[in-house]
Amino acid sequence: MSPALTVWVVDDDESIRWVLERSLAREGMQVTVFPGAAELLDALSDGTPDVLVSDIRMPGVNGLELMERVRASKPLLPVIIMTAHSDLDSAVAAYKGGAFEYLPKPFDVDGVAALVRRAASKRPAIEPQEDATPTAIIGEAPAMQDVFRAIGRLSQSQITVMITGESGTGKELVARALHNNSPRANRPFIAVNTAAIPKDLMESEFFGHERGAFTGAQMQRKGRFEQADGGSLFLDEIGDMPSDLQTRLLRVLQNGEFYRVGGVAPVRVDVRVIAATHQDLETLVREGKFREDLFHRINVIRVRIPPLRERAEDIPHLMRHFLVAAGRELKTEPKRLLPEVMERLCRFDWPGNVRQLENTCRWLTVMAPGQDVHLQDLPPELRDAKRTTEPPAQTIPEPAPVPAPPVVTTPPVMPPSLSAAAIGLPMVTIPTATTAPAHEGQWAAHLRAWAAIELKSGRSDLLAEATPAFERTMIEVALEACHGQRQEAARRLGWGRNTLTRKIKELGME
Repeated sequence: MSPALTVWVVDDDESIRWVLERSLAREGMQVTVFPGAAELLDALSDGTPDVLVSDIRMPGVNGLELMERVRASKPLLPVIIMTAHSDLDSAVAAYKGGAFEYLPKPFDVDGVAALVRRAASKRPAIEPQEDATPTAIIGEAPAMQDVFRAIGRLSQSQITVMITGESGTGKELVARALHNNSPRANRPFIAVNTAAIPKDLMESEFFGHERGAFTGAQMQRKGRFEQADGGSLFLDEIGDMPSDLQTRLLRVLQNGEFYRVGGVAPVRVDVRVIAATHQDLETLVREGKFREDLFHRINVIRVRIPPLRERAEDIPHLMRHFLVAAGRELKTEPKRLLPEVMERLCRFDWPGNVRQLENTCRWLTVMAPGQDVHLQDLPPELRDAKRTTEPPAQTIPEPAPVPAPPVVTTPPVMPPSLSAAAIGLPMVTIPTATTAPAHEGQWAAHLRAWAAIELKSGRSDLLAEATPAFERTMIEVALEACHGQRQEAARRLGWGRNTLTRKIKELGME
């Protein structure tokens, strides 16, 4: 029988230490907890655990400094970094410091044991580097944490990356973050929007030209590839690139050489290519509009940027950030959003994504008359629009008078879903992640009608039936909206994760 894994946990938060100690001990691990880095460093002189789990922000020596000291004396010890501040800089700093994994709080306790086991079976492969240039990417949603992890893991790689996502999601920001956190950070980052360059100028734009190569070419000019030599070349909207230029790009990616327009000598460059598109390149390949060999050449690592509607919890943070930035840009005090305005903005679909949200903050900074932004101050498309997934509003008729129920020997039993059809009312569609309520209070009206009928029929103890049905529905919808992530679902419901787990067991939803 193999010996139990030894895990050391350091965190200044006693509740985190308590939870991790007991949850990992239940998995058969030997757990030792420390309130700070100093106590852990003292213990390291006498022994070494299989895995170290450390908070990133602690009094005195923080998690990153602790990891640096640990790696100096115990370079093969896997370190898992925890943080309640889920931003790009923390993720990149953790990975570049040599962390095995970056674990944003609040985390799924059930998944920590599996993560610890994976860490114990592998060894860190990332060497510490200097702090990267901060990159303003905001996101605490799980989907954005995946993006941060990808940037951190790719920070020391030279590999070609393709970024996908809708227009306005921030693909160039991610490309810059990949460059700024790479060994090429002190070399040029050149961005080219292939959709904005006239077709007859593309070849010269990318590869440059010799003097006299064509009418108007009065001197030699370096193209984008030469300008980016040693650095990174960001090719935005690569799906719009003409087929003949795709062929030349493929050759450059294969051997690093090209010819200037009108040139006879090959030019050799060392460039990392980062491509981006909002189109479905697989479909373009099938339709013969994009070279399949080029697609496979650039589709080495793919990073998907989620649209804003998939990370609505980030909207308040983004609004505050861009309102402050707009106020600074326009030399005025930042506007404040009233709660009902923030609620409306969080329910909007934002088809233009983060770019549309940023422009809205500029519009409000200029056009809103007071310091506080009211609903009537919003631009018309936000003031009057509903979510695109919302069905048209329906007029709910008043419930008809309920006739006296027939005499029955046993009380009627309502199904857990509180079926409105059974009482002669229209069916109620419970809102899901893609269905918004047509009218506030609609569900309450049906619940009221059901309760009135049940009470008239002599039923009692209605809450024993209604409360579990209500909780079951809310849990199912929250889990669906959060893609099964219990920690996030609990937060959205206003519970702790342990409460959600207990409710799922009580309701038999395992």
